Amino acid sequence: MYCKNCGELMNDNQAICLKCGVKAGEGNLFCANCGKNVAPNAEVCLNCGVAIKKAAVGYGNYDKITIALICFFLGGLGIHNFMLGETKKGIVRIVLSLCFGIGAIIALIDFVKILTDKYEINPDKAF
Repeated sequence: MYCKNCGELMNDNQAICLKCGVKAGEGNLFCANCGKNVAPNAEVCLNCGVAIKKAAVGYGNYDKITIALICFFLGGLGIHNFMLGETKKGIVRIVLSLCFGIGAIIALIDFVKILTDKYEINPDKAF
């Protein structure tokens, strides 16, 4: 097994890479099977043909179902944005909902993105 962050050879029972300190299985720069560089969006290692496991989409301390339900029922007010640390986006969502009434439409778009794992958390962006 190789470190997916730095490409260093590791024992199968190691919890972290001794070279870079990253947990075993984390990273996406190197193939865990052969240790060769892989493209950032690659699904298969072009050197050995092994499938590259994608990192699970994370929603902070919450699971996907919880965030999806909060987005569906309270997304018009941006509650899911606040839960995910997107404070600016949440404030914009409240203003849009109270002034123009379009927060629910945007929340529905977020809901579909969450269910399809396309939602990206950007805490610094307002929209």
